[in-house]
Amino acid sequence: MPRSSYLFTSESVSEGHPDKICDRISDAIVDRFLAVDAKAKVACETLATTNRIVLAGEVRSRTPVGDDEIEEIARRVVREIGYEQDGFHWRTVAIENHLHEQSADIHMGVLDDEGAGDQGIMFGYACRETEEYSPAPIFFAHRILHAMADARHAGEVPELGPDSKSQITLRYEDGRPVGAHSVLVSTQHRDDVTIEQVREIVRGFVERILPNGWMCSEDEFYVNPTGRFVIGGPDGDAGLTGRKIIVDTYGGSAPHGGGAFSGKDPSKVDRSAAYAARYLAKNVVAAGLADRCALQLSYAIGVARPLSINCELYGTGRVSEDRLEQVLPEIMDLTPSGIRDQLQLRRPIYERTAAYGHFGRKPEADGGFSWERTDLAERLKAEFN
Repeated sequence: MPRSSYLFTSESVSEGHPDKICDRISDAIVDRFLAVDAKAKVACETLATTNRIVLAGEVRSRTPVGDDEIEEIARRVVREIGYEQDGFHWRTVAIENHLHEQSADIHMGVLDDEGAGDQGIMFGYACRETEEYSPAPIFFAHRILHAMADARHAGEVPELGPDSKSQITLRYEDGRPVGAHSVLVSTQHRDDVTIEQVREIVRGFVERILPNGWMCSEDEFYVNPTGRFVIGGPDGDAGLTGRKIIVDTYGGSAPHGGGAFSGKDPSKVDRSAAYAARYLAKNVVAAGLADRCALQLSYAIGVARPLSINCELYGTGRVSEDRLEQVLPEIMDLTPSGIRDQLQLRRPIYERTAAYGHFGRKPEADGGFSWERTDLAERLKAEFN
């Protein structure tokens, strides 16, 4: 029997974290290729270190994107995040571009958008812990850093730098989150700012984001525990695309198939099928069929249909998992092309996903975060009435 009272922790990292810089550059390049060719194939990896960015991967596009434009995309991302420090500056950073044409062997498997771009397993998850149907620990960890970044960009907290991390431990009683046991935030800051000043700045964001009465005790509130965080970003720690897969998804509250999202066009099921699994799981919960839902999909390279579908409701279901596994592929085409069509994924909507989570966001008018819609809930209800 699962425990009803426990602690659970999730972490987030900001847009200025070295790995997230790389995710955003990779996704910005994906967006550019999709803007000129909706069927472009892109697999872009980015490495960032002291005053250097390295791009590598494979692309196939009917309309080319020049090397100079790709370099400008990388500089623009670094500039918008806010890096103008000696060891990492958007204007002076050296950029190496090793992108090249996609392998013909891989391309054969995805001709005419029929087959999956690779093998693998993907998970989607939803629960009732927040209005966005996301686990509370990762949801609040993201929101604290997002609020800090918005304030920094607005010039409201010039004391803070782009690089930051959060970690939230919540108390659960009767299976529901009821408050913060501990809060940890580490944030880059100017050299002339004291740890006491940083602590009070951060406190304001944490208290504003957490629900009333959820703030942890003072001795469990940790801000820059080492006492100093002036050197940040790739100058302090190298970054790579795809190293924050748990931050990107459910903060450890649900399984993960192991594939990263950023830098991949939607023919890659690591990305598109994970979005589809989240979409379906969220609609199952929104329809009132369960309080928690995890959905696993699996694919083979060059094969369109999923090899397997597995649904887990954690004992909260009002319908059977077996029946859901039959119904879900009937209400959504789970071939790679079907997913891309239903969620309208062949458009430049990915750079915005690179920080603060791919899930638990609001669907946007231009199709961004389309997998967060709950437009299948009524149809699901009807299937089980």
